[in-house]
Amino acid sequence: MTHRSRTQRLALLSASTALVTAGLLPSTTAFAAPPHRAAVASRAAPTPTPAPTASTAESVKTTDPPSGITAELPGKAKVRAGTIPMEGGSIDARVYGLDTPDGATGFGVYDMPGDRLSLEDALKGFVDAYSLMGGGTLTSSNAHKTTVDGRPALDATLTGKDGDESTVGSIRLISDDDHLVMAVTIGPEENEKALDAMHQQLLDSLQIP
Repeated sequence: MTHRSRTQRLALLSASTALVTAGLLPSTTAFAAPPHRAAVASRAAPTPTPAPTASTAESVKTTDPPSGITAELPGKAKVRAGTIPMEGGSIDARVYGLDTPDGATGFGVYDMPGDRLSLEDALKGFVDAYSLMGGGTLTSSNAHKTTVDGRPALDATLTGKDGDESTVGSIRLISDDDHLVMAVTIGPEENEKALDAMHQQLLDSLQIP
């Protein structure tokens, strides 16, 4: 892959993430980027498929219909979807997320082979996109590789500033044969313990067929 094509892919993923992950950013953050910042074709989002009954009073099993990927979220998810132009054709992306009193959490599914973009570049794309959303600055740290059911994965800690507000969170990116999967939890620093617990529940419940 040439440096130019790699940069182009990263820029496209960053710009699209700024739109597609809008539902994962705290409600105090702007939920739309100016149209000229991203070449993303928006479309009707699929309806997440909840379980007939939640496993607990605060947990709802949410399914991404096209892929069958599921996770338990602390409530009914909102869906953001987009089509991302890339070399060789476009890809579809969907993010299922919601706000809670402690912060925001959810998961995203990109319909492309997980190794089409390195997990490190995908992480950089998410961090760069955050600022495009008007959410202040965001950085990642403690990034380390792991595996999830034999699939390559990357975990990282998120920290940020928006004026006087400090933000913390966690992200996991998973490379699947057919998808790039993202799990994110983020919110105010004073809710860090609750956010950690919420993210762990998300990771424990995430299932990729």
